[in-house]
Amino acid sequence: MNKSDTDKPAVIQLVDDMPENLKVLRKILAEQGYGIRTSINGTLALRSAHEDPPDLILLDIRMPGMDGYEVCRELKADESTRDIPVIFISALDETEDKVKAFSFGGVDFITKPFQEEEVLARVRTHLGIRELQRGLQKEIADRTLAEKAALKNEETARMALKTLHERTEELERSNMDLEQFAYAISHDLTEPLRMVSSYVKLLERRYKGKLDSDADDFIAFAVDGAVRMHTLLKEMLAFSRVGTRGKPFGPVEAEHILEQTLTDLSVSIRESGAVVTHDALPRVIADASQLARVFQNLIANAVKFRGEEPPRIHITAEKNDGEWVFSFKDNGIGIAPKYSDRIFVIFQRLHTREEYPGTGMGLAMCKKIVERHAGRLWVESREGAGSTFYFTIPIKEENGYEYENK
Repeated sequence: MNKSDTDKPAVIQLVDDMPENLKVLRKILAEQGYGIRTSINGTLALRSAHEDPPDLILLDIRMPGMDGYEVCRELKADESTRDIPVIFISALDETEDKVKAFSFGGVDFITKPFQEEEVLARVRTHLGIRELQRGLQKEIADRTLAEKAALKNEETARMALKTLHERTEELERSNMDLEQFAYAISHDLTEPLRMVSSYVKLLERRYKGKLDSDADDFIAFAVDGAVRMHTLLKEMLAFSRVGTRGKPFGPVEAEHILEQTLTDLSVSIRESGAVVTHDALPRVIADASQLARVFQNLIANAVKFRGEEPPRIHITAEKNDGEWVFSFKDNGIGIAPKYSDRIFVIFQRLHTREEYPGTGMGLAMCKKIVERHAGRLWVESREGAGSTFYFTIPIKEENGYEYENK
């Protein structure tokens, strides 16, 4: 027995003006578990089919008023009943009657008197076909909805990508404008500031001790301010040039960079009693001058932000998932985890200038340089327990050679 998607018995509508025929068909079909609905004329049959379409109709041809052909024509003309399979039943057995039945939309023909096996075979066949049609229609409908949804998602994704691309371009333009602005400001202010600084220092040399103590203090404040402003402008100029004035990447021996950095910082290292150790460092593809700046900032910070013990700094590099991971570990004052992102923001300081001098641009500079090299910079630290700064540089090939530890 065929059932619908809701697992209910298939419903068959019997249409015949002869109660005896309806009784015979009902008995045959009901015993198979089908749901049976009967109509004694064409008008009632159409009304019932429109109100609640059955799964199959067995339709008598010869009926008073509206015959079976006309009923079938009305069914096929209405979208809600068009797909209901109609099996004609009749005592007529002429070929032309069968042809006419098919021409009006019938799917099969059963002759009277009824043969139970024939009736059941034809009913099962067309209910099976009907279920297959419904399944196919549902699959087509689902696929159509899926295609529409995919097209909508594709359009949404396309618009999102377009918006993202436009915003990225706008952001890049804004960043370029800001870099150019910072460069112009720092560059254009450098010369007048140098003049101010020169004349203030001249005042200090000529009049120090010749005026009252307040005047000496004021001149000292002006000299200190001019020096700090000059340092800040130098840092801003260097910061603005990271992305636009950097040198081409090439093979760089990290150990050579470290040796030069330790030479440049030898005075502060000696005065602080710092000990700098390192593992074997690799050859990388980088901008040598910018990589040296990262090394210098990280080591100088480790020396500056020391605790009561002399600084101990250890530098390593490990190969991990297609990139070199450099680490700079110290035993300094450490950083509270809540500030681990803030310290990489330009001009952000965790201490006063009196406690630890500086411009607040060093780590921001390092971050910008590392990002130019397609890497990442971060810190792991606890207050009072030292810090470990990490940065990565992708492993690249130069002339078919992948650089590794030597």
